[in-house]
Amino acid sequence: MKVFEALSEAAGLLEEKGREKKLAEAAMLHILGIQRHELLAGWRREMTESERTRFFRFIRRLLEGVPIQYLTGTEFFFSRPFRVTPDVLIPRPETEELVLGVLNRLRRFPGGGRLEVVDVGTGSGAIAITLKLEKPELAVTATDLSPTALSVARENAERHQADVEFIEGDLLIPFLGKRRFDCIVSNPPYIPREDWKRLDRTVRDYEPASALVGGDDGLYFYRKLIRQMPGVLKEKALVALEIGYDQREAVESLLQCQFPGAEIEAEKDINGKDRMIFAWIGDLADPEKDGT
Repeated sequence: MKVFEALSEAAGLLEEKGREKKLAEAAMLHILGIQRHELLAGWRREMTESERTRFFRFIRRLLEGVPIQYLTGTEFFFSRPFRVTPDVLIPRPETEELVLGVLNRLRRFPGGGRLEVVDVGTGSGAIAITLKLEKPELAVTATDLSPTALSVARENAERHQADVEFIEGDLLIPFLGKRRFDCIVSNPPYIPREDWKRLDRTVRDYEPASALVGGDDGLYFYRKLIRQMPGVLKEKALVALEIGYDQREAVESLLQCQFPGAEIEAEKDINGKDRMIFAWIGDLADPEKDGT
């Protein structure tokens, strides 16, 4: 069987099961250990028996619904490869927008000093590591309740030589009464329990529910996290949160109740859905803004 024949057969199988045909090419690149231009150059070459066996075993796993990132062990974030396992959420493009929003807003801090940032619920470490790599002068800390997730995050930090401090703990509890930060960033679990049951099986059956489900209404972790913030934020600070597409008003209300003088901004993602909320605390808030 030639390479293009195997790809054609695999693409047909994937399409029948409602999965994207382009996954066949990604699988072939991974199995053969080559780049796309090499694949095109060797389009008509005969595959070895071992290559065919491994390729179609990989395709069978995709047909079962396993995310390709867990099979290859890699997902790209800010064009960098990050190791992912079933212990961590697969980084999404929408979260890249959250990071970009943080980087743009950190310029608002006066003096340009060494700002202290904490990424809450770091998972693979993609947010924390990217912030450190994109803005090396930051002092970046990351927390997660899962020791296995932190192991993956530390591996990614070592891979990218990013000096990030990782701490095991429940949200901001490790810092209460001990440390304060200029910026809190978090992509907490925000899917309501009933919605999670209706998610595509590639997410529901394989990605960690603990990184996705935010209680009955999806707001459990926002309530808990925002209640803890006064104990760890500096007088002038930035809060950056990823949210569910229909949670803007609820999360804004939680922030406004906790920080009555805050300036709150909401931004849409690449799909035009509400996805990010940024809150300026203290003197960084613009008194001319009405907080909406």
